[in-house]
Amino acid sequence: MPQPANQNRSLKTAIPGPKSLALREREDKHIAPGAQGYALAAGIVVDTASGTTVTDVDGNTFLDFIGGIAVGALGHSHPTWVDAIQKQAAKAAVGSLTSEARVDLFERFAKRAPANGVHRLQMYSGGAEAVESALRLAKSYTGKYEFVSCWGGFHGKTMGALSLMGSTFKDKLGPMVPGSHQVPYADCYRCPLKLEYGKCGMACLEVARNYVKVATAGEVAGIIVEPMQGTAGNIIPPKEFLPGMASIAKEVGALFIADEMITGLGRTGAWWGVHHTGVVPDIVTIGKAVGGGFPLSALATTDEIGVAKPWSNRSGSSSSYGGNPLAAAAGAASMKIIEDENLVENSRRVGAVMLKELETWVDRYSFVGTARGSGMFMALELVSDKVEKTPLTGKVCDRIFNECVKRGLLTMAYSPHFRIQPPLTTDEATAMNGLAILKEVFDLVERETWWR
Repeated sequence: MPQPANQNRSLKTAIPGPKSLALREREDKHIAPGAQGYALAAGIVVDTASGTTVTDVDGNTFLDFIGGIAVGALGHSHPTWVDAIQKQAAKAAVGSLTSEARVDLFERFAKRAPANGVHRLQMYSGGAEAVESALRLAKSYTGKYEFVSCWGGFHGKTMGALSLMGSTFKDKLGPMVPGSHQVPYADCYRCPLKLEYGKCGMACLEVARNYVKVATAGEVAGIIVEPMQGTAGNIIPPKEFLPGMASIAKEVGALFIADEMITGLGRTGAWWGVHHTGVVPDIVTIGKAVGGGFPLSALATTDEIGVAKPWSNRSGSSSSYGGNPLAAAAGAASMKIIEDENLVENSRRVGAVMLKELETWVDRYSFVGTARGSGMFMALELVSDKVEKTPLTGKVCDRIFNECVKRGLLTMAYSPHFRIQPPLTTDEATAMNGLAILKEVFDLVERETWWR
């Protein structure tokens, strides 16, 4: 049963409404600081959700272009997914014993593996946990200890993953894990080397190659790369970049780790981000869409790499929550829905329609620097100066975000690197309804001068 089509906003009270305000006041007395920024800023309290909509306790319905930061690939409360979880919860939910649900998930995954032979799965409950496992596996297989990641990269908030982060998020959280290195990512809109694609000779790859050779201790166990960077702003590198990074890994005897937390399972209009370039990874980390909203992540690798010790020792790569029957049922249902409902193709098709509209906004609005996208993995760069590409300030972006919420649209406009990633189940009419609301807000911004 597919998700609803042609969904739209429906507002009944001021935003946030009185019931949301009262519940938030009660929660604020106890919740620890540091929760998801967009959830705090929106101010609403969810009651029900369906497809691409969220309805709050005051009866206001919002179009949701956030989806739990790409977790909600199936949309909210997909009936097939809900049914699978309800039935499994009534049978068995916890423990690491083999279950029919887990066998089903493994077999479905193997048919859609990121690359030939990359089918050995270990399951976890969060993205950072899977990344940490990938680091341990790379160490076990290579006998080395250093890792290379990219500027702008985001792989999680636990200590090993945090040490690979390519942003200032990790400031004041050191010391980082020794042997952690970062090299430039091919962000061509804001080229780290101030060059122009097509004339640069992919100089960022040469910088990376030279860095790995001279700045490490020659003990690189793995190079971890997002096929397309999510948190940095849905950055889509040129087709040469990922194969180039994979070749550097091969040159230094390191494993190539593709972090497909966001890009996997149809988000970019292909089953996997690596499919856009044909790169064959040694290890793939998987999350977000794989659980359809249930806390589930995984690591995939080959037969040869997976037997490396101590990672392959009994309990050496396991997790208390990983692979339990309930999580497995969620994962199997998610894989089934993506395949049965042709969501990879829907992502490609509807995403292309959305991007075509967004690209017109570069000329329409003086504060939109560029639009980019692949499938339902899109972004706008919000700038105060198109020549200098100066990002809009956080204060301005927060106001844009709030204006969207007031009008019934949940977005990630709180950042100047504005990510747009609706559920993969979103139909064209619903997608355009959301963009119509966003256009209302952008028209307001263009008319006024407070953003300059």
